[in-house]
Amino acid sequence: MKRDLDLARTILRTIEDTPTARGWIDLVIDGHSDEEISYHVKLLAHEGLIEATDLSSSDGFVWKPTSLTWAGHEFIAAAKDESRWTRAKDMVLKKGEVSRSTS
Repeated sequence: MKRDLDLARTILRTIEDTPTARGWIDLVIDGHSDEEISYHVKLLAHEGLIEATDLSSSDGFVWKPTSLTWAGHEFIAAAKDESRWTRAKDMVLKKGEVSRSTS
């Protein structure tokens, strides 16, 4: 599965907009499957931007977010500025291209 930076930002914004900070947050994002959302929740948790729980079982792959971390709040504050977001996304994508070409 490919990483989708815009989906990651949408997940962070949705968590930030959630009125309570208790329990799992059920994410429904148009155009994205539950598995794709779970994968990105896992990535964000492993990067320390969110707190999340792995609820995967033999029934399927499921990660549920619970809250943003301090780093997640900082990241989403910076990502709200569209020009900064576009520049940051371009940098990440170019870095990925360099890593793949040197492998």
